[in-house]
Amino acid sequence: MDLTRLTESMRGGLIVSCQALAGEPLHGAQHMAAMACAAVNGGAIAIRANGPDDIKAIRASVKLPIFGLFKEDIPGYEVRITPTLQHAYMIAEAGADVIAIDATRRTRPDKLSVKDLISHIHTDIGKPVLGDVSMVEEGLAAGESGADFVATTLSGYTTYSPSQPGPDFILLEQLVKQLKPLGIPVIAEGRISTPEQALHALMLGAHAVVVGSAITRPQWITAQFANVLRETKAT
Repeated sequence: MDLTRLTESMRGGLIVSCQALAGEPLHGAQHMAAMACAAVNGGAIAIRANGPDDIKAIRASVKLPIFGLFKEDIPGYEVRITPTLQHAYMIAEAGADVIAIDATRRTRPDKLSVKDLISHIHTDIGKPVLGDVSMVEEGLAAGESGADFVATTLSGYTTYSPSQPGPDFILLEQLVKQLKPLGIPVIAEGRISTPEQALHALMLGAHAVVVGSAITRPQWITAQFANVLRETKAT
């Protein structure tokens, strides 16, 4: 699927992030592949997945586009979403259709700039790039550096972006206002936990919406119910 067809197929749709943390019951490639199949049956238009093992298993199970990333904590660096070009190679080989990268202003382990990393992914790997950002300036820089998509994923996950319990709709609206005229689709991601929030993101101009925990992490979902009931009982 070429970039134009891919972009159009995503318009107004739901991308499901199939990820589970180490130590959670559903952690593992087999479980994430099953989760991706469930997302397909539920109407997802694409999958976001982490790491070569999960991506490979999901690729073998579903035909939807996969936004691949590779999370790794490297001592001395805050960047953990596809931190180096080598990580990008590995998830592309596993079957990712789009490479998601940390496109923040933070220093990368391989010292590549966001622009250079995107250029290498385009030229050497031949894949489109999704730039995950935390601020408007980073989103604009990612667009100028050649990112094919920009997402609000990292708002609240950098030390200098606002921490908040819900989606960063302000960032989304600002990015849409400045990037949409340039033909760069903006994807809403981060703490979207209800259909109403997802719809609001589309009304603000998001090209598509990513939902993760609220769909694919039963442990987190259960805790939302249990905590409210516990608090009610205490009063």
